[in-house]
Amino acid sequence: LAWVLGMEPSSVGSFQDCPVDLFFVLDTSESVALRVKPFGNLVQQVKDFTKSFIDKLTSRYYRCDRNLVWNAGALHYSDEVILIKPLSRMPDQQVDLKKRVDDVNYIGKGTHTDCAIKRGIEEIMIGGSHQKENKYLIVVTDGHPLEGYKEPCGGLEDAANEAKHLGIKVFSVAISPNHLEPRLNVIASDASYRRNFTATSSVGLSQQDIDTTIDTIIDTIKANVEHVCCSFECQPARGPAGPPGDPGYEGETGKTGLPGERGEPGAPGRQGDIGPVGYQGPKGDRGSRGDKGGRGSKGAKGEKGHTGIDGTDGMKGEVGYPGLAGCKGSPGFDGEFGPPGPKGDPGSFGRKGDKGEPGLNGGPGRPGNSGNIGDKGDPGGPGQAGDKGESGDEGDSGPDGPPGERGGNGERGPPGISGGRGTRGDKGEPGLPGDQGRDGPVGATGDAGELGPPGPKGYRGDEGPAGPEGSKGPRGPKGLPGDNGLMGERGDDGLPGAGTEGFPGFQGYPGARGDPGTKGLKGYPGPKGDEGEPGEPGEDNNVPGPRGGKGAKGHRGGEGPPGPPGAPGPQGPDECEMLDLIMRMCSCCECTCGPIDVLFVVDSSESIGQTNFQIAKDFIIKVIDRLSRDEHVKFDSKESHVGVVQYSHGNTQESVAMGDPNIQTIGQLKEAVKNLGWIAGGTWTGEALQFTKDNLLKRFASENRVALVLTDGRSDTLRDLTPLTSLCEINTQVVSLGVGDIFRAPPNPEQLDQIACGGTSYTQGLSLQRDNYAELLEDDFLENVTSHICKDKKCPDYTCPITFTSPTDITLLVDSSTSVGSRNFETTKKFVKRMAERFLGASKPATDAVRISVVQYSGRDQQKVEAQFLSNYTIIASAIDNMAFYNDATDVSAALQSVTRMYRQNSRAGAKKKVLIFSDGNSQGVTENTIEKTVQEARKAGIEVYVLAVGSQVNQPNLRVLVAGKTTDYDVIYGDRHLFRVGDYHSLLRGVFYQTVSRKISLD
Repeated sequence: LAWVLGMEPSSVGSFQDCPVDLFFVLDTSESVALRVKPFGNLVQQVKDFTKSFIDKLTSRYYRCDRNLVWNAGALHYSDEVILIKPLSRMPDQQVDLKKRVDDVNYIGKGTHTDCAIKRGIEEIMIGGSHQKENKYLIVVTDGHPLEGYKEPCGGLEDAANEAKHLGIKVFSVAISPNHLEPRLNVIASDASYRRNFTATSSVGLSQQDIDTTIDTIIDTIKANVEHVCCSFECQPARGPAGPPGDPGYEGETGKTGLPGERGEPGAPGRQGDIGPVGYQGPKGDRGSRGDKGGRGSKGAKGEKGHTGIDGTDGMKGEVGYPGLAGCKGSPGFDGEFGPPGPKGDPGSFGRKGDKGEPGLNGGPGRPGNSGNIGDKGDPGGPGQAGDKGESGDEGDSGPDGPPGERGGNGERGPPGISGGRGTRGDKGEPGLPGDQGRDGPVGATGDAGELGPPGPKGYRGDEGPAGPEGSKGPRGPKGLPGDNGLMGERGDDGLPGAGTEGFPGFQGYPGARGDPGTKGLKGYPGPKGDEGEPGEPGEDNNVPGPRGGKGAKGHRGGEGPPGPPGAPGPQGPDECEMLDLIMRMCSCCECTCGPIDVLFVVDSSESIGQTNFQIAKDFIIKVIDRLSRDEHVKFDSKESHVGVVQYSHGNTQESVAMGDPNIQTIGQLKEAVKNLGWIAGGTWTGEALQFTKDNLLKRFASENRVALVLTDGRSDTLRDLTPLTSLCEINTQVVSLGVGDIFRAPPNPEQLDQIACGGTSYTQGLSLQRDNYAELLEDDFLENVTSHICKDKKCPDYTCPITFTSPTDITLLVDSSTSVGSRNFETTKKFVKRMAERFLGASKPATDAVRISVVQYSGRDQQKVEAQFLSNYTIIASAIDNMAFYNDATDVSAALQSVTRMYRQNSRAGAKKKVLIFSDGNSQGVTENTIEKTVQEARKAGIEVYVLAVGSQVNQPNLRVLVAGKTTDYDVIYGDRHLFRVGDYHSLLRGVFYQTVSRKISLD
């Protein structure tokens, strides 16, 4: 009626409210607060987003006579959850809620999003309205961390599932940049509650884009609320009736009213009597199909009713109309196998199969029907003898038939099968003797019949009675001798005989040969026989016999006259080479690093990430191993020590060090480092450095201490007020090592410089930066770190000085061809700098007595003078560093010609001229004669040539010509003094090789 009269709804009266509970869950962890500079900028943007959202929470009137009203609250979290304000009615508490949000200070530690969501669920369920379908969470987070972090409240998925189970809709809003989209998708109730919502402008979003995000979320909530609050089930009952008015005109018949609320279930009635069974009525006609009604509004979920009693079975209703197709169900379980289907159509012919294995012999086929007798065929060839068939089963005997007529003689049948022997019958009683019959007439003798077939073998008869004893048979053959009987007892002695003694008998036959006896002992040698008589002299033999053995050495004779002097031998090792031999053979001559105490301070905050933290631990172990192996540092309780401190936010420091109760060896320390767990909190570097100073440096008393601080350089200096220069106050060399974090943001150079004592009165340390943690494990970087730790080595004071007695101009002719390679060329440059520094630092009569030139060469027209006859090492070193690799052909002859021209034009009068050529002797298109001519021209210009050959793939003839200046008559002694060899380019920088080369060049 109000709409018809054009009146405002408020003028009619107050309407039933439709409340919406909205709760903000704001991430203020370390990954949000310290991600971009200035620190806390992203947190401020999140607070601005929340306040703008609160400003847009205005009430709305729905046409179903209901008003939308808002209840809003908020919390923020890190590794703890802090309630900003519980749910309260808007707009009454709007100003207070915005003020509390604006006063939020970030926590800046770990990220426990699962705990924050569950706390938000608790607030919205306890302090919210009765309308269960109108509850929403706005979770504003970056989604970090992704892995390696133990979520203490059951995990993110568990929290999101709990919200869905309770009917709470969750919007996920990203804090960009570098948010984790998969984690935000887990938080959101579905894809429509994510939609790439963003709360920050750090990724190039304008304020209008952020306002669009807020409007989209609010419009989605309002659409859902209208659908819930304007359903029929939620229509409230009208108020009490007013005073009766004047009777009006009779109105038209009203429409059917809306269904009333469901009443309470009535008391169960008593069970009625069982009625008689009725007759089945006729089937009624099928009614016409009604019009399809409009779709009703979604009903609210009703309260669970009381359990009713079992009712009586009702009558079977009519068949309903077929329902609409339902949603596709979940795939069911595999059904049982069905019966085999009908035989399919024959398929297309396949390819011919492989020959199968021979099949088993088939059984006999069924007998065919008897066919008509065919014409007699031609006699066939004799067939193969068939296998003997099996005997058939014995058939049952048939009944006796009537006697037939005597038939003719049939064919002879096969012998029948012997029947089984029957049981022996009982002996019958003897019958009475019959009367004697009369003799009949004698008949005529009949013809003899044909011999019948032999009958079957009869059964074995019964054993007859024993017959009479037969007559004695003939004597049988002699039997075999029987076994010997038992030996009888000895008989009595006989009487003495009366005979005489007989003659001796004949010798018996020899017996069988016995077994061989055991081998006897070796007998003693017999006595020497008597000396025989001398023989007769033999005939003369003119053939000489074999040469006899060498006789004994005779007595020493007198000294002879002195011989002529021999050729001079090769030059022995000089002082530098002797020093090199001493350093190799004597372990005490090596430079030693230690005793030294090494401290590692490792950032274990959330922005580092679990994978990077694991790499940091590997870096610590590799540095320790390299110090032990390459620098010979001995880590034990009496010499060098190692300590490791990991840290995050306040009071989370954890240390492991040699000297702990369970750590006595370096192996136990490395195992303890491996077991360190990622803390994943905030970043309080200053407090961690102070902890290291108070707890580890007091235990390590060595004067030589190095501290490596490994961090991303983004310490929370707003919370942690401890200065970053804590380790600078004591005698400690500090190395700040800044590495990019999981967001790929570069480290903060300002904090790294403060950690390394920059801008202070203390000794300046070293500040290093790497793009990512993987670069920490590179060999070159590890070598640089260990070299810096041991930069103050203790070395024996051995010197190998060189001296120039007259002005000298020296040229270093460097090979820059392809055969050298770019990496070896860089090594050559380092060697050339050492040579130049040694020449210019030698003892000489005047400051400019020694001048250095540096020339690099490659092909025929590729010679470049990098430095020409200079005495300033700084300028020469800069020129060497700026040398660019030619990477082309090799022409050593053209290079030496260029140097010869340079000497003729620019060398000083009276100065010695020397050139050191870097060459392996290989040169394209150059013969030995060409090289010989070039060297001779250089010698005419007064240039002394030295050659340095690297590697084993050298051209030996060309090298000899370069040194000697001629193709024949190579002087070995001269060559040893002017030709230097080394196995590889790395050996140029080892030991005292550069000292040996420079010393020989300096000699007159």
